[in-house]
Amino acid sequence: MGAKVVVVVPAFEEAPRIARMLESVPSLVDGIVVVDDASHDATVEIAQRSADSRVVVLRHPENRGVGAAIVTGYRYALGVTGAPRDTLVVMAGDAQMDPRDLESVAAPVARGEAAYVKGNRFAWPGVTRVMPLERWAVGHALSWLTSQAIGVSVHDSQCGYTALSRQACERLDLGALWPRYGYPNDLLAQLALRGEPIAEVMVRPVYADEVSRLRPRHVVAILGLVARAWVERRGSGIAPPWRRSSRST
Repeated sequence: MGAKVVVVVPAFEEAPRIARMLESVPSLVDGIVVVDDASHDATVEIAQRSADSRVVVLRHPENRGVGAAIVTGYRYALGVTGAPRDTLVVMAGDAQMDPRDLESVAAPVARGEAAYVKGNRFAWPGVTRVMPLERWAVGHALSWLTSQAIGVSVHDSQCGYTALSRQACERLDLGALWPRYGYPNDLLAQLALRGEPIAEVMVRPVYADEVSRLRPRHVVAILGLVARAWVERRGSGIAPPWRRSSRST
C-alpha cells in the first residue's frame, strides 16, 4: 500500500473471540496492538499466546473505556510509525469487522486522499436483514445528528471500523477525547474542527456472538457530545453541513 499499517484492537472481555479476530488480520498489516481495558476474563492471556509476531499486547490496570483504549493504541502506533500517510486502523476485539474490508478502509488514507476513513455499514446491500432494527434506527439518527453538529455529512457515525493517518493523529488532542461510548462522535468533531478530510467506504455488517454493551445512558452521553460539537462548530465559523460533505470511496 506504500504506507505502514498498524491495527489498533480495543478489547474488553473478548476471550471467546480475540484469537479468531487476531488470526483474521491480513498480511498487509505491519503491526497489531491489542489494548485490553482491564478485562476480568482471559483476553490478555489468549492475545499474548498469539503466534503472530506482529501482535503486541498492552493492558489498562483499570477499566477506562473503549475510547481510552483506542487512544492508548494510537499513542503506541505513533511510536512505531514515522510517515504522514502511515495508517492507523481500528478493529474491535469482538471480530465484528470483516478483515476483507481492511484494505478498502485503509487505502484512502495511505494514498493521501483522506485523513480519516469511516466504515459505512448502512451502504451494504441488505443491511436491514443483518443488522438489528433498533441498531439500524439509532445509528441513522445519531449519524444525522452528528452530521448536523460537525458540519460534515457522515452516514454511519457509530461504526468503529476506521482508518486515521499518522499526520492527522498527531494533530488531535488525544488526551481530551471522550474515553467511553461516544468516542467516535467526539473524534469526528475534533477532525472536522481541524478541517481534516473525512471519507467513508462501504463495509460489511457482521453480527455473530459479539456482546453489545451499549445502554440507554450511553446514548444520552453521545447526545451530549453531539450538542457540544454543535456549539463548538458554531463558535468556530465552520460552514454548515449543507455546504460541506465527506468524500465517498
